[in-house]
Amino acid sequence: MTDAVLKPKLIIRQFNQLTPYLDRFQDMKNLTENRDENTPDELWILQHHDVLTQGQAGKPEHILMSSNIPVVQTDRGGQVTWHGPGQLVAYFMFDLNRLGWNVRTLVSYAENLMIALLKKYGIEAYAKPDAPGVYVNERKIGSLGFKIRKGRSYHGLALNIDCDLSGFHTINPCGYAGLEMVRIQDLVPDYPKFENLCVDIIETLNSSGYFSEVQIMQQ
Repeated sequence: MTDAVLKPKLIIRQFNQLTPYLDRFQDMKNLTENRDENTPDELWILQHHDVLTQGQAGKPEHILMSSNIPVVQTDRGGQVTWHGPGQLVAYFMFDLNRLGWNVRTLVSYAENLMIALLKKYGIEAYAKPDAPGVYVNERKIGSLGFKIRKGRSYHGLALNIDCDLSGFHTINPCGYAGLEMVRIQDLVPDYPKFENLCVDIIETLNSSGYFSEVQIMQQ
């Protein structure tokens, strides 16, 4: 944890309407490119329109069939994944050097955040050392991928709430053939919605101790 004097401010932007992937991708890159040592960290919580995103070294053969879902080449790590309605996406624009984090710290933080959220609703999830993300009974419920530029992160995590899983059926999710995806909806009857999980994430970050102040902005 950083020294109290050096703790950064965090801005959390909650997007309450579906948002285009390409717009947010460009905004993340712009923020990261133009920020300096005094720029507050930001976390964006949102849902995208249907899209397949291909990682920087993603292999085209992991897209198994053509569909009407657009494919966007990104600069994050990892292979191809799907985003769309019913899936919570959180983007981490964090200054890792200022927080005293390395890439492993960031990945573990994102995984543990999803594990803690799911545990609140009685779902026992876990991470794997050799396959980033979060799993329940060997089915993947949360994915992640980051880009680090000049010690600052962007991209983030995706947690399946009540999305249509058919988009995942057109790909090898995250490059793993036959990997089964699962949703919160499949695991608990009275499951939390996007808005509930936004509140949970905000509460978690407010109490994390990493930030001097957390400002919430509705988009």
